Amino acid sequence: MAMKLSFLAMLLCILLACTPKAHASVFDVTSATYGAKPGSDVSTALAKAWSDACASPSASKVVVPSGTYKLKEANFRGPCKAPIEMQVQGILQGPADAGQLTRPDTWVGFQYIDMLTLSGGGTFDGQGALSWNQNDCHKNKNCKPPPVNLRFEFLTNSKVQDITSLNSKFFHMHVFRCNHTTFQQLTITAPDESRNTDGIHIGASTAINITHSKIGTGDDCISIGDDSHEITVTDVTCGPGHGISIGSLGKYKEEKDVTGIIVKNCTLTNTENGLRIKTFPDSPSPSTASGIHYEDIIMVNVSNPILIDQLYCPYTQCEQKPPSKVKISDVSFKNIKGSSFTPLAVKLVCTTGIPCENVELTDIDLTYGGNKGPLTSMCSNVKPTITGVTKALGCATSSLAPLPLSKK
Repeated sequence: MAMKLSFLAMLLCILLACTPKAHASVFDVTSATYGAKPGSDVSTALAKAWSDACASPSASKVVVPSGTYKLKEANFRGPCKAPIEMQVQGILQGPADAGQLTRPDTWVGFQYIDMLTLSGGGTFDGQGALSWNQNDCHKNKNCKPPPVNLRFEFLTNSKVQDITSLNSKFFHMHVFRCNHTTFQQLTITAPDESRNTDGIHIGASTAINITHSKIGTGDDCISIGDDSHEITVTDVTCGPGHGISIGSLGKYKEEKDVTGIIVKNCTLTNTENGLRIKTFPDSPSPSTASGIHYEDIIMVNVSNPILIDQLYCPYTQCEQKPPSKVKISDVSFKNIKGSSFTPLAVKLVCTTGIPCENVELTDIDLTYGGNKGPLTSMCSNVKPTITGVTKALGCATSSLAPLPLSKK
């Protein structure tokens, strides 16, 4: 009887294909094959381990164990033959001098990969303090931007999770031409005085999910550029920094539309802006930004908590010639609560001739405890639908006169 039961169990297992799952092949940079050691430069070892793992016909994993390593630069390029994971458990330190890089705009890059996972709980330390002092892009239109900590280009079906990006010289993470990629459980950190250290910048990408992350930098926590679609930001804490921004848009010729942006369940603390859409006033080509929805947001001592700014002109790098040609529509701000650092808590400044359309303000509850005047709001070239909003925050001032450019 026991033999019959055993045979039946084995037969059932075959029918259900309950074969053991194959484990990913592991490529440890500190193994004898690659020879990396804490305290040394692992650029060569890491490049070789990636090359071998990427060529593996089955799932593979590149491992950087605990410890502190130097990394001059790295470019991890696909396509790979199977799903691949890079598990960074230790600390990778970039060169303090950006001039040492072969590719001056990137410290670590990932390109043309399907089913990449970057994980491990480790840290990418850009050591950016020297570059922050040398960065003159705020006053020099022809500047050469410092390198990005982590550049992701042409990724599909991928995950970046449980890592830290520390003190990048420029943007921490630059996401370009990526599809169906999730960024989660990230820590992104730089001092509030570090110029242009955006946390995550997204451009020309679709179906990007950013969730359960903590971002505090000297610029936008998250910035979303043109040709971005189906971007979801949830459960992110932001601060210090410049807030969560769409844009800036309308600076270059033939920019593409932005559609389908959701920002939900986020907390912003001590940021220079809150939820911001920003476009240049002298955009050379028409484009649109639509389907943008903010909901369940907490503000703690935030300047400009709710802001549409179509007169954005940082460091006077533009002129107020024709109005912005970026058409903004279908935008909602719902259940936004907390405290404003500025008396002007809601500012919707849309472009002349192309007013914003279908803008909603619903259940906005912001307070101001400072001494610079009463809590107020201002709207220009927009007539939002207002529900559950006090008079002070419901477009208390409507401006038809030309407004000055905003320079921050």
